[in-house]
Amino acid sequence: MSERSPKRSFASRPADPESWIKAPDRQAQHVHPAEEFSARLTIDVTTDMRGRIKIAAFQRGQTVADMLRALFEREFPPLSGEGP
Repeated sequence: MSERSPKRSFASRPADPESWIKAPDRQAQHVHPAEEFSARLTIDVTTDMRGRIKIAAFQRGQTVADMLRALFEREFPPLSGEGP
């Protein structure tokens, strides 16, 4: 049990650092648009409002996060000249 696994682990160093540094970044394949988001927004709502939001999302077959992202996109479209 004293022998290490030949499999690379998360924190292992590359065998050839020069080629690793010069290699282009690999683009992660996004399965879901939510993976593109990097900011978290926290708001305070009443217990009643939270329940209504969750019920509406369930009835629409969506997650609360997806439903609210769509709402924010509709209500706050990008300004002209900004990204997509």
